[in-house]
Amino acid sequence: MKSISERRSQLRQQIRKTRQNLTALDQIRAAQTVTQKALNLVAERHAEHIAVYLSFDGEINTRPLTEALWAQHKNVYLPVLHPFCKGHMLFLHYTPETELIPNEFGIPEPRLNVKNILPIHRLDIIFTPLVAFDRQGNRLGMGGGFYDRTLQDWHHQHFIPVGLAHQCQQVDKLPTESWDIPLFDILVG
Repeated sequence: MKSISERRSQLRQQIRKTRQNLTALDQIRAAQTVTQKALNLVAERHAEHIAVYLSFDGEINTRPLTEALWAQHKNVYLPVLHPFCKGHMLFLHYTPETELIPNEFGIPEPRLNVKNILPIHRLDIIFTPLVAFDRQGNRLGMGGGFYDRTLQDWHHQHFIPVGLAHQCQQVDKLPTESWDIPLFDILVG
């Protein structure tokens, strides 16, 4: 019998491979669908401060959503690895002029500037990446725990965490750990 950890690792590899094999057209259609659902949610919740992420590895393309939010004059934020608090993230204001530099994982993020940080409790929505999800709202991330730590008390916060995913990332039931944080919603394209 495989451990939860082994099952999660195997599932990560399997779903990432499936996601990477999506065609360009599949990716475009999914991004359009998810962008529309996300914009509907933003309007519904009167959200002004929205965190997104920069897509990679076959994730839903967040560029159309980001550009639509900018066009609506919303405040957009990107996660940045916390420089002193290992395993945690900060959220920095993100505009078309923001200079991006690769972090330790090679993912572009805004250059750290204290003036651009928004405290997490001021965010309205945090759109999160994920590798896999189930109907119960559980998400399986890349394994670093950054979002789990960031979202751990979201029920007592102002913001809601919302996953963005391709249909092929859904599984019947994820093997979960005690630290896993179910999301408010998952928008699927």
